[in-house]
This record gives sequence, structure tokens and C-alpha cells, in this order.
Amino acid sequence: MEIGVRPELCEANGVCAGLAPEVFELDEDERLHVHRPVPAERVERVTKAVQLCPKGALYFVEGPDELGS
Repeated sequence: MEIGVRPELCEANGVCAGLAPEVFELDEDERLHVHRPVPAERVERVTKAVQLCPKGALYFVEGPDELGS
């Protein structure tokens, strides 16, 4: 499972980092970093984070050309 982020939509609300801190990390400048690939044991929490992102900044990557930062 791969997750992408649309940085222009991300407002650093931290919902994702709260649900799966091993995968999502906000740096000191409030930029979101996604640690890839998503470990199998975190898929459920990461899926929930994508669904609950208040700005819709997270998405599931279908292919390698879709991967953002």
C-alpha cells in the first residue's frame, strides 16, 4: 500500500499523525512526511487516516506516477 499527500491541501491538522505516527510525521515547519511503504500491520490505521483527513490531502496511490511528496 502506498499513500500520497497533496501538500497544497494539507493544513497540518495532525489527524493522520495521531492515528499512525509510524507512517505520518509533521516536521517543525508543519510539513507532512509519509514514511513508505506502509507496514502491513498499519494498513487499517492508515486507511482510517486517509478517510478522516479533514482536507482530503491524503490519497491511495494507484501507480508509481501518482506518488507525491
